[in-house]
Amino acid sequence: MSGLPKLNFPAIRLRARRCGDVVEVWDSLRGVYLVLTPEEWVRQHLIAYLTTQCGVAPMRVVEEYAVPLNGQPQRADVVVVGDRGEPLLLAECKAPNVAIGRHTLAQAVRYNSVLQARYVVLTNGLRHYCCEWCDGQYVRLDGFPDLS
Repeated sequence: MSGLPKLNFPAIRLRARRCGDVVEVWDSLRGVYLVLTPEEWVRQHLIAYLTTQCGVAPMRVVEEYAVPLNGQPQRADVVVVGDRGEPLLLAECKAPNVAIGRHTLAQAVRYNSVLQARYVVLTNGLRHYCCEWCDGQYVRLDGFPDLS
């Protein structure tokens, strides 16, 4: 896993294996090995943070959550669901070398127009932004920047 940057998350232990020229990482939520891309590196750190630091039960975390958008199947990177399966938090993960900006926010907002989660998180593993849907608008939390 050398070559992947240290992220702005607590360190985690991942089970990995090499298949030819590709490194795969064990995804304990889905029970499969996945190619360890830079975006997957960020996603696995976010999930570990949510489950170990924030107290989210692993069974409430859904990866690649289906979002039917304008008749086209889309997938939100990570969604945390409530007791009745309702989306509570939607997270969009990008590779560490991808800046979080208007396009990332617009993508998450499009997905959330369908899902109606209360919280939206954007992260590239180095910078994290969170906002809350409140009274018909997104309110920045924890220094969420103005991306307009």
